[in-house]
Amino acid sequence: MPLTDKHGRPITDLRVSITDRCNYRCVYCRSGEEPVQYSELGIDDYIRIVGVFVSLGIEKVRITGGEPLLRKEILPMVEHLSAMTTLANRELDVAVTTNGHLLAKLAQPLRDSGLSRVTVSMDAVDRDKFARITRVSNGYDAVVAGVRAAKRAGLEPVKVNAVIMRGFNEDQIVPFARFSRDEGVIVRYIEFMPLEEERIWASDTVVGFNEMLDILNTFRPLVPLPATTPSETAMRYTFDDGFGEVGIIAPVSKAFCGACSRIRLTSDGKIRTCLFSQSDHDLYAVLQRGGTDADISAFINKTIWQKELRHHIGEPGFLKPSRSMVHIGG
Repeated sequence: MPLTDKHGRPITDLRVSITDRCNYRCVYCRSGEEPVQYSELGIDDYIRIVGVFVSLGIEKVRITGGEPLLRKEILPMVEHLSAMTTLANRELDVAVTTNGHLLAKLAQPLRDSGLSRVTVSMDAVDRDKFARITRVSNGYDAVVAGVRAAKRAGLEPVKVNAVIMRGFNEDQIVPFARFSRDEGVIVRYIEFMPLEEERIWASDTVVGFNEMLDILNTFRPLVPLPATTPSETAMRYTFDDGFGEVGIIAPVSKAFCGACSRIRLTSDGKIRTCLFSQSDHDLYAVLQRGGTDADISAFINKTIWQKELRHHIGEPGFLKPSRSMVHIGG
């Protein structure tokens, strides 16, 4: 039987963080301090673990970080994963989420290695705002070059994710709509979630779904698009002239937990059943004890059965997750 949690949801999407290193220090993710040490497994360990997940019903794998393009072994990893076959006898869908800083040189090699798609995290189309959010002074041009290189390489649809934070970049919503149309990419606006190291999140820092929608409609009237899958996280729109696509991912104001199909593996080999879990499940410890693939499979099944029904952001007693986003994986 394919992976299913106790709420009857099929689990088909795996996010694998292969590093918690990053060359950016985005305010919604990292503190301004350099961590003392990083947590990474060997690439062969990730490949083995993913192989077991795929044998249990995973159909899509997204490689994340930290910044995954910092791992020199990412090309052979993508090549190994893209050669895997799902239970439905289809090629495994392999994608990457990156900040785009190193993407210009790697887009074509990633495509040649079998990568299907790429998502670029980019939170402003203004150089000064980009530098303020990322705490990197020379990143904007590199990221735009990476987006364009990904399109040339055929890593499409290229998606650009922008975390919208009040006081930082809410004025970038309309410029990003123009960017979507000018560059031929899908822009997805994401509500700010309480996953940052510096704990700056508060309800009044969230620019919610309805506010984003109103702002976008001042640019051009939006036309809803149908969901591509039942578990899709973004509410999709084109514009009244049918040109361009944007999406809004609203985990705070319009949670989509009911159809969640995702599970996460952290860079140090722990399963996270939800971004907002208060605990990890140490899968790597099974490998360290000399566990067989059958042992790994049993551990995965047992853990996924415990997946939470939903998160509780904004409710009385809500606790922020025990780890920040960079240590969980995007």
